[in-house]
Amino acid sequence: MGEFGGRKMVKQRKNWRWHKTKYKVRMLRLKEKKDPLEGASQAKGIVIAKKGIEQKQPHSGIIKAVRVQLLKNGKEITAFVPRTGAIDLINEHDEVLVEGLGGSQGGAIGSMWGVRWKVIKVNNQPLEMLRRGKLKKAAK
Repeated sequence: MGEFGGRKMVKQRKNWRWHKTKYKVRMLRLKEKKDPLEGASQAKGIVIAKKGIEQKQPHSGIIKAVRVQLLKNGKEITAFVPRTGAIDLINEHDEVLVEGLGGSQGGAIGSMWGVRWKVIKVNNQPLEMLRRGKLKKAAK
């Protein structure tokens, strides 16, 4: 490049960064545009349906989940309902608060394919407190 080639080297480095996928995704904010929660950690939604999902091999069992339509953008997601008996506390048309499951790169955990979120509140009552019997479910 020569003694005075620093400016050209900086310009080339900036241009070549766009050939790297991770840089492009970060700069164009593609992850947030694709994400139904739009970059937020939690979102409210209305329960459309309750469903059971079969686990991937080699596990067997039914994962209790709900189909949720988000209030902020109308997109539908499938959210996992954690712990035994918690699915019985959720009805259709209830308002739920969902958050990420915490899998690698915001994905699903283990044998739960297609499920990337979990329910933490039902009608503004913590699901765990309802499950333990410490609170009564608020009518909506």
